[in-house]
Amino acid sequence: MILSSLLAGIAAVTAASAVQAEAGGAEPAWRLVWADEFDGEALDETRWNREVDCWGGGNEERQCYTARDENVRVEDGRLIIEARLEEATGPALPPRLWSSEDDAQATNTQPFTSGRINTAGKGDWTYGRIEVRARLPEGQGTWPAIWMLPTDEVYGGWALSGEIDILEAVNLGAECRECRGREENRIFGTLHFGGAWPENRYQNRETTLPTGENGEQVWHEFAVEWSQGRVEWFLNGESYGYLTQRRWRTLSDAPEARDNPYAPFDQRFHLILNLAIGGHLAESRSAGGVDPLGYPKQLEIDWVRVYDCPSDPETAVACRNAATEQAG
Repeated sequence: MILSSLLAGIAAVTAASAVQAEAGGAEPAWRLVWADEFDGEALDETRWNREVDCWGGGNEERQCYTARDENVRVEDGRLIIEARLEEATGPALPPRLWSSEDDAQATNTQPFTSGRINTAGKGDWTYGRIEVRARLPEGQGTWPAIWMLPTDEVYGGWALSGEIDILEAVNLGAECRECRGREENRIFGTLHFGGAWPENRYQNRETTLPTGENGEQVWHEFAVEWSQGRVEWFLNGESYGYLTQRRWRTLSDAPEARDNPYAPFDQRFHLILNLAIGGHLAESRSAGGVDPLGYPKQLEIDWVRVYDCPSDPETAVACRNAATEQAG
């Protein structure tokens, strides 16, 4: 296992050379600092926390997240997050939202089960490059996501302290009148910020997701480069958009936010991987609602890699994508 992890780390460092800055040097601009290649026999719980709740994410999603291997497991060198059509009952709210004993005891029932894991307290970063190689599920109502939330909520509750969505896709392969080929094929990178709900705001960038020769979903690399005052999204190594601090702000009254143009995206964030079913975004787009056919559905993750900027660890500005930095 130790040898396997070392070899995986070496391979990841080699892969990092593909994202080196245009500085003329041979060394990668980004340096690997955290990774999971999912080459073990089970989820590494020194890196990941399993979430358990039937809340619906505040979006009226239709799944219970469970700690069962049926919903989250490592198999054949991949992380599998599997949504299943089966009724389940569990906590009505995640522990972070409990404000009373009644909240802790409340339950809810949902028609699907699925999985959601996070790195809070085990992997938290301010600035860097985050890469995930994944294959996404299809179907009306599916909502896979690779995203980040603030660990400490310095500026207050959502969305005062921000949210960074590395990848979201809803309803891939479903009927979509406004999509190329009449099938849903869009992915999104999004920042959430502004005030506490319902005063939250967002800005995003989107692109289309290529499929295989027969129209099937294939493996892709999704990434974000996050530096002081800038977030940029990549698909298979190609940039498809960025946002700067001119496009975001927090309405927080916290002292740390005063005269701080980089807030809220200047704090420690942790990574989240999940597969939701239904919810406002998924059910309001494409053909609408949730199609119950074809379950179970799987979000497959080959690896997760996180890099810092050794030449500029405080801001990561030195490691920005040179081409779009000059254009922007």
